[in-house]
Amino acid sequence: MKRILVLCTGNSCRSQMAEGWLRHFAKDKAEVYSAGIETHGVNPKAIQFMKEAGIDISRHTSNHINEYKQIDFDYIITVCDHAKENCPYFPANAERLHHNFSDPSKVKGSEEEIANAFRATRDEIRDYSKKFIEENIK
Repeated sequence: MKRILVLCTGNSCRSQMAEGWLRHFAKDKAEVYSAGIETHGVNPKAIQFMKEAGIDISRHTSNHINEYKQIDFDYIITVCDHAKENCPYFPANAERLHHNFSDPSKVKGSEEEIANAFRATRDEIRDYSKKFIEENIK
């Protein structure tokens, strides 16, 4: 079974969404984890907008990368430039991939503008995750 780690700065939003989507598409063919180089707690709007798409991440926790150093990952996916540039050395023979998704938690504006930002990022992560699983997890 393949092991996937999704890494972001605070393990709050984008990495949580990616963990949810990757688990959904991989089903029982992969173990999926997410972590941050810091921990900020799971963003309530990430939970809300993933639920809107039928994915429940309400039981996810915000984890620090150091919690997973003993796991031999097959893939490490960074989902923000800050995490890619600031990730401490992580002992793994994993294939490393990167995609910088926009951070909807940084959007200022009306509730509708914020909702649209979360939906756009959620859907972009969904499409990336689906393609990743189709191409890498057999």
